[in-house]
Amino acid sequence: MTTQRGRSKLESPLVFTSLSNWLRLLWNGNGIDWEYLPRVLSVFLSASLTIPFRLYEQIRYGRVIKNTEIHPSPIFILGHWRTGTTHLHNILSQDKRFGHVTTFQAMAPGFCLMGEKRIKKLLGYMMSKRYTTRIIDNIPLSFDAPQEEDYAIANTSPYSFLHLYTFPRQAPFFFERYLMFSNLPESVFAKWKEIYLTILRKATILSGGKRLIIKNPANSGRVRTMLEMFPDAKFIHICRNPYHVFRSTLETHRRVLPTAQLQNVSPEQLDAHILRFYAQMMKKFLADKACIPEENLVELKYEDLETTPLVEMKKVYEGLKIPNFEDVEPAMRTYLASVRGYQKNEYEIDDDVITKVNEHWRFAFDAWGYRALEPGRV
Repeated sequence: MTTQRGRSKLESPLVFTSLSNWLRLLWNGNGIDWEYLPRVLSVFLSASLTIPFRLYEQIRYGRVIKNTEIHPSPIFILGHWRTGTTHLHNILSQDKRFGHVTTFQAMAPGFCLMGEKRIKKLLGYMMSKRYTTRIIDNIPLSFDAPQEEDYAIANTSPYSFLHLYTFPRQAPFFFERYLMFSNLPESVFAKWKEIYLTILRKATILSGGKRLIIKNPANSGRVRTMLEMFPDAKFIHICRNPYHVFRSTLETHRRVLPTAQLQNVSPEQLDAHILRFYAQMMKKFLADKACIPEENLVELKYEDLETTPLVEMKKVYEGLKIPNFEDVEPAMRTYLASVRGYQKNEYEIDDDVITKVNEHWRFAFDAWGYRALEPGRV
């Protein structure tokens, strides 16, 4: 897969990673395609220039971070990518009793505390000149908006599945090791958990000690680990018609890869990765969700959230025993009105999509009650 026209090879989601992380990734990345050398040098430069910021944060806030207590019952939003997890997260974030990992923290986890005011403001101004919405859809961008904490993991360490966008030919390695935790050495697993907790501690500090709502599709394959760290965690799982999930996920990869990749990958490899990863992750979720106490799990459908969002939100609050829904409903209603004109990306569900999804994801139709189509009968 080649770079999309108009996407700069100087861009990277790792632009504010640490220099040590970038060098480790390059060393273990199994080679880069030379057309992406400008991206390599761009990240190298930005990582070098921000070393003083990270050092200052470690010295100034190291002890504060270590001594920060995370609320023992965070709320985890689960579901495969493109199932409505972001929409759900944005609605829930209207309840100001909760905190979240912000987009700024996810991009610059190494200096998000010391840079919360001036650096965030400057970067926000610079970003607004180039982007107003996310590259994967039409959702407005904001450095204060909720974001997936795995972006912060990726910008902190080599232990994130998201590095599959940078090294797409190694996608199975990153996915299976750092999302599924398959064959992960215990020492690395311990480091991953400490990094994860540090990110949540920083989010807790930035939110003023609030209980966190954490949206990360990857955690769908990590339910047991989340419960190990937070035995009283609450979970919201959202699903969507598998055909639309596949088509939307494929388009997401096509848009994100040109902003991150250091290796080219064929369309056939891309299809195979998406089909394989969904099946692995969601089958693991189905197997592990029995570990979640019934009163700590609510499941939704994207289609219901889209048509009757406040009904679904009330269901969440009642199911997880979160009090005073009536107090936050007006804020949610106002937010929903503000995004009413949001234009979803539309994708064709053709016979090729139906055949692939039926072959690889048949289990999902049974698990969540969707109707499987037959090629030639759409």
